[in-house]
Amino acid sequence: MASDQSTTATTMNGVSSDDEEFTLASPSPVTIMRQRSLTHVGFLIGGGVVLIYFIIAIFADFIAPFDPFGQDISRRLKNPIWHAEGTWAHPLGTDQFGRDYMSRLIYGSRISLTIGFFAAGVAAIVGTLLGMIGGYFGGRVDAVVMYLITTKLALPGLLVALSLVTIFGGSLLIIILVLAFLFWDRYAIVTRTATLQLRSQEFIAAAEAVGASKVRIILAEILPNILNHIIVIMTLEMAVAILIEAALSFLGLGVPPPTPSWGLMISEGRAFMFFQPFLVTIPGLAILSLALAINMMGDGIRDITAPEGRN
Repeated sequence: MASDQSTTATTMNGVSSDDEEFTLASPSPVTIMRQRSLTHVGFLIGGGVVLIYFIIAIFADFIAPFDPFGQDISRRLKNPIWHAEGTWAHPLGTDQFGRDYMSRLIYGSRISLTIGFFAAGVAAIVGTLLGMIGGYFGGRVDAVVMYLITTKLALPGLLVALSLVTIFGGSLLIIILVLAFLFWDRYAIVTRTATLQLRSQEFIAAAEAVGASKVRIILAEILPNILNHIIVIMTLEMAVAILIEAALSFLGLGVPPPTPSWGLMISEGRAFMFFQPFLVTIPGLAILSLALAINMMGDGIRDITAPEGRN
């Protein structure tokens, strides 16, 4: 009788025990991150701009109106469309060799994104593996890793990059490897610290107790738990790699001409900047917008994946 009364009271209140458990259940981490991503303004804006640049770079062959290498001296230094003498035939004008500036800008996005993505990716692989190995094994292995990190931090990064590019040349592969050499230590420092914190956790001890190999523990147990840190660092280092590549190309040590590179476009246009300032401002704004968008996206990823839920 008492049981029937309690059931009736629960039903009259309109909330059953199953419904109460459902309402008290917390959403999954994936759901929380999805909700944060849909309301994070910086992530939406930055990610949208980066996505647009990636689409432009991938489909540059179909989007560019002209051959970026095609020269026509008769149409050199044409003004962009917002000038009185500009025409829709060349919306962003032409450079000193008569090459369509919009086409070179579009193909330049492919160079910048390729160098930025692969340089940050190679650095992430090297630095993450060293950091996890040092943090997990400790002892002499960790001492060797810390020695490598300390040695790298003692080197003047930009000067080393200039020296290596001067020695080995400015090909696309060389620039990617040189920039990866500049950034791997930042991944190693963060992943080593995170691995030291995870090494004493119970799920690591449980994996060791059931006989899991050390490689499996590092790749299947530790790596997924520090992946958000790696992604955030990668987005930030990608922006830095794009800026350094532009600086190297501006100095004549980057991608060799006539390959369209934003830094090279600024370098070639600086001789005409007082008469045709668009030759410098257009690629400069492209570098600024892409680097800013990548940083906004990285900051948004940090906030979205943070366990404390920063706003």
